Amino acid sequence: MWATNLKVIGVVLGTLFVYTLICNKIPQMQSEVPQKLSLGANATAEQLVAAGDKVYHGIGGCGSCHGLGTRAPNLRTDEKGTGAIGARCGTREAGESCKVYLYESLSQPTDFVVPGYQPIMPVVTKLLPPEQVWALVAYLESLGGTVDVTGADLQASAAPAGGAAPAGGGASAEFAGGSVDPKVIIKEAECGNCHKVDGEGGELGPDLSHLGGRRDAAYIRHKILDPGASVTKGYETMAGVMPKDFGTRMNAAQLEALVTFLAHHK
Repeated sequence: MWATNLKVIGVVLGTLFVYTLICNKIPQMQSEVPQKLSLGANATAEQLVAAGDKVYHGIGGCGSCHGLGTRAPNLRTDEKGTGAIGARCGTREAGESCKVYLYESLSQPTDFVVPGYQPIMPVVTKLLPPEQVWALVAYLESLGGTVDVTGADLQASAAPAGGAAPAGGGASAEFAGGSVDPKVIIKEAECGNCHKVDGEGGELGPDLSHLGGRRDAAYIRHKILDPGASVTKGYETMAGVMPKDFGTRMNAAQLEALVTFLAHHK
């Protein structure tokens, strides 16, 4: 009797221990930049640019593609004789100011793909809150151009008139609306931009259609939480492209639903 009870207690404690380890993995994936910036209607151009610099080099991970001149246009320095992004952004789309073009490039990246590059950029306005998006726009304008983003842009995004959608977009309160449907999660995460899933999607990253036949659940979970931990052979040129913040965007249930779905695809 005692032996049976001890076995039951051991199984319960072991199960709790495993799930505690899994759940504790998520909050450990901390961003370098706070999710909310202390900027408002009185923010100066200097403050916006400084904050945008941190977003660009931190949570935004922009330099992983835009600093090489191979995966995406070079933004900080010259791009094929056209100068830094702040010097050329006002001429990219007829009738659009630099500020408008940059914002639309972050919110609708597939509509503004520069010839010669692949459409691998995610929708930044889904990844970052409005204040970070506008700070990033200000920083990009400062690279060879004039900054005209103001605190008013942030204020309009935070409190749109008439119940309209925020001017600056921004991440939703819950990733994928809180859904634990793996296909909904995959769509929200835009995995199909680079990976094939069930035979559909891009070819810039490894095919995930039969991932479970090659990798176990522990590997898949680790790769989602820390994509830079390893690089799949043959895809070295795409290292650093996969977003690093899925651990903070997805809750534990969503993470495990996605891991289980991919692990069972054999």
